[in-house]
Amino acid sequence: MNITTFAKRLCLLVPLLLSPAAFAAEMMPSPPQLAAKAYVLMDAASGNVLVESNGDQRLPPASLTKLMTAYIATLEIRRGQIGENDPVTVSENAWRTGGSRMFIKVGSQVTVSDLLHGIIIQSGNDASVALSEHIAGSEDAFADLMNKTVTDLGMSNTHFMNPTGLPNPEHYSSAHDMAILARAIIHEDPAHYAIYSQKEFFWNGIKQPNRNLLLWRDKTVDGLKTGHTDEAGYCMVSSAVRDGQRLIAVVFGTNSEVARAAETQKLLTYGFRFFETQTFYQKGTELAQAPVWKGTTNQVKAGLAEDLTMTLPKGQLKKLAASMTMNPQLTAPIAKGDVIGKVEVKLEDKVVHSADLIALDAVEEGGIFRRMWDSIRLFFYGLFN
Repeated sequence: MNITTFAKRLCLLVPLLLSPAAFAAEMMPSPPQLAAKAYVLMDAASGNVLVESNGDQRLPPASLTKLMTAYIATLEIRRGQIGENDPVTVSENAWRTGGSRMFIKVGSQVTVSDLLHGIIIQSGNDASVALSEHIAGSEDAFADLMNKTVTDLGMSNTHFMNPTGLPNPEHYSSAHDMAILARAIIHEDPAHYAIYSQKEFFWNGIKQPNRNLLLWRDKTVDGLKTGHTDEAGYCMVSSAVRDGQRLIAVVFGTNSEVARAAETQKLLTYGFRFFETQTFYQKGTELAQAPVWKGTTNQVKAGLAEDLTMTLPKGQLKKLAASMTMNPQLTAPIAKGDVIGKVEVKLEDKVVHSADLIALDAVEEGGIFRRMWDSIRLFFYGLFN
């Protein structure tokens, strides 16, 4: 595919990272105003925030904290550091932890898998402490691990002091950060993500329901977690899929269990009604070939470092235009992953997104005769261009 053909096709296939506010007045109704302290609606594929209010405000997350506890546990399982069937001895510290409980007994042994279910479905504080101690040795050490993971994920308004979400002045997060965490959970480990859709968990003769009411009301919802303390109010992180599009909705600080479900439903309904998302090219797909001087080959394949995904108000594709440019006089050696050009996406005359084009393969330096011949060609090329 040559550059001109690519540019024409890209006009229809580019990701829009522009705030929906730019379109709201002309094309779509304003987003719903929720009875919540903060909220965010994010597209799971692109990571674009579609609706937000106080999205970066630092607030107590209550049991939404357990999303990080569970995320780290599944990460440790995938790394082979712990096994799902490993027995975990319940400490007195874990057994005495107050709040919502899985009702594990001090001195008993519970598998990692059962504890994970107890954390996600039953919101067990005792299970969260037991698993954190098994992974890191203590709650404090696990909190350090949580905060390192916060940094890795780019959660800039989050700091954890414990694995449960029990109140602490230095324990906080934001609606935007919780959406980032939910997106990581969804994309990185689909097998364990299935736990979040389970409506109840039966353990040790006790059956407890998942507190996410939307699992019963909306068949497209398949997660994630609720939270509540007097300080935090009623919070929820939810996700749903309709017609191949997945959205993540986060609400902080509603006034009841029923309200957090209703306010979340408003966000999801608005997002699915007025936005669309599609991935047209995956990272690493060849989009064009660029000329290379003084190399073992005279061309290099160009592509994108990340998926070409777009999230935008429905019907806005026709307003976008894009172009691709290559860096002038690419000269070997070129390493795989080197930036060799750029794609710019415009709405009217405004650049709304740009993305680097990278080399999909390495190009080694050519032999002495190839380098000499290309040097001569470059000399005359410079004279006439």
